[in-house]
Amino acid sequence: MAGRELEGARVAVVGASGVLGSLLARELAGRGARLLLVGRDRERLEGLGLDAPVVVGDLGDASLGDAVVEGAREGLGGLDGLVNAAGIVAFGPLADTPDEVVEELFLTNVVGPVFLLRRVLPLLTESRGFVLQVSAVVAERALPGMAAYSASKAALSAVGTALRTELRRAGVEVYDVRPPHTETGLATRPLAGSAPDLPVGKDPAEVARRVVDALVAGETDLAASAFG
Repeated sequence: MAGRELEGARVAVVGASGVLGSLLARELAGRGARLLLVGRDRERLEGLGLDAPVVVGDLGDASLGDAVVEGAREGLGGLDGLVNAAGIVAFGPLADTPDEVVEELFLTNVVGPVFLLRRVLPLLTESRGFVLQVSAVVAERALPGMAAYSASKAALSAVGTALRTELRRAGVEVYDVRPPHTETGLATRPLAGSAPDLPVGKDPAEVARRVVDALVAGETDLAASAFG
């Protein structure tokens, strides 16, 4: 577990307009990283007050990866890391979940990240950089009423597991982090259904700090139990 030096590291944060993504961006910047902020809401990205170029787009659009590569080359001169904190959720029995909701879950949580990685990996290979993907506890323990969501997060973790071996010779490290339920407000904005009764979640600022600590320490496989 070699870990990462963040001072001066060029890092793209995808989902930086979200609660956890914005906190990860601030934590990385506070440790000296130079950022490229990526998300769907330009106003929220620029409102973070970080001295960083911005790329606006939807993770489900395959062309976002091309924009990230261009933004990284022009704004940062390359890329040392990619942090993907974007994601969506849906609740309810699978039989009651519309086809389009299942499709959107997998497009945003799995297919879009794969599209993005295919385009960004050449830059990360140049720098022997890293990929850090934020999955979720349901990748480890699928829950009833969250079948499609759990499957999408498990698929994202599977991508990370495979890439960790695929990219070893290229010197690119792959981090898969699976935090427990966190109070980001995501559960109040599902694509469909209503959230079940959930215990009080983790403080998102503490989760962001733990994730970046793992990156610095080289903890490439961060289970939900590692968040305390």
